[in-house]
Amino acid sequence: MKIAILGGGLMGNALAERLLDQKCELSIYNRSIEKVANLSAQGARICETASEAVQQSEIVILLLSDADAIATVLDNVDPAVFADKLFMQMGTIAPEQSQHLESQLNSVNAAYLECPVLGSLPEARSGKLILMAAGPEDNYRSVLPLLKLIGETPRYIGDTGQGAAIKLAMNQLIAGLTATFSLSLAMIEEHQIDVEPFMQIVRESALYAATFDKKLERMLNRNFSDPNFPTKHLAKDTRLFLEVGEKLRLDTTALEGISRLLDKAMAMGMENTDYSALYAAISPDRK
Repeated sequence: MKIAILGGGLMGNALAERLLDQKCELSIYNRSIEKVANLSAQGARICETASEAVQQSEIVILLLSDADAIATVLDNVDPAVFADKLFMQMGTIAPEQSQHLESQLNSVNAAYLECPVLGSLPEARSGKLILMAAGPEDNYRSVLPLLKLIGETPRYIGDTGQGAAIKLAMNQLIAGLTATFSLSLAMIEEHQIDVEPFMQIVRESALYAATFDKKLERMLNRNFSDPNFPTKHLAKDTRLFLEVGEKLRLDTTALEGISRLLDKAMAMGMENTDYSALYAAISPDRK
């Protein structure tokens, strides 16, 4: 199975490590080649151009930051190398953007499947990402052995765009849960209440989400370094949800406030920190 990854950010690197560990033949391209150079020692072919990576592959995984980045990279691929390749889009883009990408790739005789993922770097490295595939079912079946290396229980959702919609819905939950927990925790800290009894009550209630404990120490220590999912990416996905929500005539008032808080966190210089930096935007450090 010859695989290419276009995009060598945090998730691209982690997924590459997983596939190399599983003895897959892997080519990888990133616009900043130094970000993927470390993968060479593990057996990856480091490609200087996207065309080279696509040409060496049967399946091309797209792990780029947004639809504009995908367009920029694919626009520089030699049209002759698209034919008979299957492109699997695993980032977070809008449903309409995914449908448009499928149409473009089909026009140059390439197949398409969207398969956004939920999970962070440890899950990527251990093959435990949650996968939400959508598009032609034959394409899904053809890449299922690969998907099972990436996530234990891949899910086939349906038509192209539906997987992208679920991914946006999940990332909206990430933003909402993180913001509301941050606000409650700030209230507890401002009243100088011991956090552990508060957390015990939360854990015993129907309100509990595992992400609260996952992010608690970061928030209490205000240590947002070494992110698995940076603030700037959650901010981007939140804006994207707002755009899609507006077209669907959803009332996104609550999320608009969270989007402003994410913008505030980035204005504080935290764009490349863990998204739990929302806490710093909600409760500035007064020490």
